[in-house]
Amino acid sequence: MVRANKLKIIPLGGLGEVGKNMTVVEYKDDIIIIDCGLTFPDQDMLGVDIVIPDITYLKENQEKIRGIFLTHGHEDHIGAVPYVLKEIYTNIYCSKLTKGLLENKFKEHGLNSNRIKMVNVNNSVKLGELSCEFIRVSHSIPDSCAIAVKSPIGTVLFTGDFKMDFTPIDHEVTDIQRLAELGKKGILCLFSDSTNVERPGFTMSESNVGKTFEHLFSEAKSRIIVATFASNLHRVQQVIYAAERYKRKVALSGRSMVNNVKIAKELGYLKIGKNTLIDLNSIDKYAEDEIVILSTGTQGEPLSALTRMANGEHKKVHLTSSDMVILSASAIPGNEMSISDVINNLTEKGVNVIYSSLADVHVSGHACQEEIKLMHQLTTPKFFIPGHGEPRQLYKHAEIARDMGMPSENIIIAENGSVIELTKKSARIAGKVTAGNVLVDGSGIGDVGNIVLKDRKHLSEDGLIVVSITFETKSQKLVAGPDIVSRGFIYVKERQDIIEGAKKVVLRTLKKCEKNNIHAWSQIKYQIRESLKSYVYNETQRDPMILPIISEMDHE
Repeated sequence: MVRANKLKIIPLGGLGEVGKNMTVVEYKDDIIIIDCGLTFPDQDMLGVDIVIPDITYLKENQEKIRGIFLTHGHEDHIGAVPYVLKEIYTNIYCSKLTKGLLENKFKEHGLNSNRIKMVNVNNSVKLGELSCEFIRVSHSIPDSCAIAVKSPIGTVLFTGDFKMDFTPIDHEVTDIQRLAELGKKGILCLFSDSTNVERPGFTMSESNVGKTFEHLFSEAKSRIIVATFASNLHRVQQVIYAAERYKRKVALSGRSMVNNVKIAKELGYLKIGKNTLIDLNSIDKYAEDEIVILSTGTQGEPLSALTRMANGEHKKVHLTSSDMVILSASAIPGNEMSISDVINNLTEKGVNVIYSSLADVHVSGHACQEEIKLMHQLTTPKFFIPGHGEPRQLYKHAEIARDMGMPSENIIIAENGSVIELTKKSARIAGKVTAGNVLVDGSGIGDVGNIVLKDRKHLSEDGLIVVSITFETKSQKLVAGPDIVSRGFIYVKERQDIIEGAKKVVLRTLKKCEKNNIHAWSQIKYQIRESLKSYVYNETQRDPMILPIISEMDHE
């Protein structure tokens, strides 16, 4: 009996979480990858800059990889590309704007941008036995696409991030007709965005925000500072339209804002009047009611432009009570406290702060329930995998699919690393591959693990005690120390009694080691740590990290 060939779908990121989107599609000896994103560290990941997917499976199957296909240019879909390309060699396939944003990243990472191949919407790329068609969808960044992966087993549609905005500001609506055509031909499996699945109804059109901006700009008597995601280019365009209507100049603040606006303008995705943009250094040359500052910092990031303004630390912009600050974004889960701190700091300065609770200054780029139902109805898939969401969102999306008549056995709720096997008649989870987080700290990729994070957390909460002692090499007698240094634990000058007590504990421990014939440095360090740990906790009810350092010296 001949075994039927199977199509494998293996999510390496984006399931059970928001961000870090990456999915492998494998048929026989061909692998293509849909998206290659990052996410940002949570509060326990001290010192970590970004988090990318674990690509162990891809490194193990390097010879099968035919290309990486990107749905759009947001960081949670393209941010890991430079890091992944340092580990595996392949080409990138994406739309024009996504290519422009990636080229800037490649320059920073010293990568060859010839590996980025532009694909026009409605065009297909065939690699091995897999073919990928790019289909227009609406989102909060231009050139967003769904990708239909066609194989001998059937077609799998990856929606990417989408919504059904029928009045987008760039007039590029989701290609409902093409989705319906694919649905009529037969879609084997739908892998769909679940971000807003808990919200009923439809997502508001981006054009609604433009109306709010125009109303706010018409009433403002002084400077306007608008903070938004640098990658939300539709929002950036609306700010520029409103500024131009009310004869205001626009200055950019924040490195990512400057870079993205430059790239989008050069590629024709932003329409900006010849004299609209001015340098941030030039804002003092204009009256305050002639200025709009377009800034990063919607998530309360400590070093972002808006946070520095709120804290009075920005070199160019010093806020006053006459300024209006518009926070045009929603909170990424986990950032609520940071955003609240920024709003409070701005309010205490007397600034007029406008945010989504007060006015329609933000709409989502993701589909709500009725749009999600429309996607299912258009594509009529045989099987369904909820993607792009936390567990509660994946389960809610599965519930909607069931309500629309899909059998429960045809819905696969997977997790990162699940190997989903598809035939023309069946779908099942057939195993697991390595998946998880790789932490990037500065230029180091993957060299920060759970033990390092645990140590950092320990240090941040309870501080450090360093115990330094020196032995004579031949006699192994103590010749210096113990010297004790404290960092982040106690203020030494006020608690000299604890330091002196700690020295006595170390000396007693060394005598005990000598009496018990313990001479190995590792064992002596262990004994010092344990005895000092007990003493310090009894005195302070704190548990600092204890680091014994033993040196040797020769006496001539």
